[in-house]
Amino acid sequence: MLFRRREELSYWQRFKLWMWPRVSFRRSGLYYLKRILRLSGSPYAIAMGSAVGAAVAFTPFIGLHLLLTFAIAWILRGNMIAGVISGAFFGNPLTYPLIWAGTYELGRLVLDHEAQSAPARFEHDLLDKSWDQLWPIVKPLAIGSVPAGLAAGALVFLLVYKALIAYRENRSQRLVGRRSAESFPAE
Repeated sequence: MLFRRREELSYWQRFKLWMWPRVSFRRSGLYYLKRILRLSGSPYAIAMGSAVGAAVAFTPFIGLHLLLTFAIAWILRGNMIAGVISGAFFGNPLTYPLIWAGTYELGRLVLDHEAQSAPARFEHDLLDKSWDQLWPIVKPLAIGSVPAGLAAGALVFLLVYKALIAYRENRSQRLVGRRSAESFPAE
């Protein structure tokens, strides 16, 4: 491979880099943005795919995020690759605690404080309790994820759509300038 490391990273080193970038979070964010901007497809499709990925990241159904992203992006004619990239950016181990706390409280507000507070050992109860016992906790998460996901998706759609239009316009102007410079060589 052309750009391969001389010494392959161990699984632990890859996991550590995934959790905490070596350079900065800003650089990682720009990397994801450029990956989305360079995708082929219409601006609507790429922006819609990104919006779907961001919205699905707010749902509490982690094992189904990829399937939900593909299904919703296909229905809305969005780019599925953009959805996966956006979903990976918004839904990661650093953001999930914040997302779940926010969607849980939003769900409790929507349900008019009908939901109970999370038990102290909730993470241990996930493996031991049945679905009926977990539903009072999952219900506000699921209900709160809908308005939060829709708001995040709308914001991501607008930002990616505008950024994509500006990026492609700037790129086409650079190509036109480069072609005109090549057609009239300096004397």
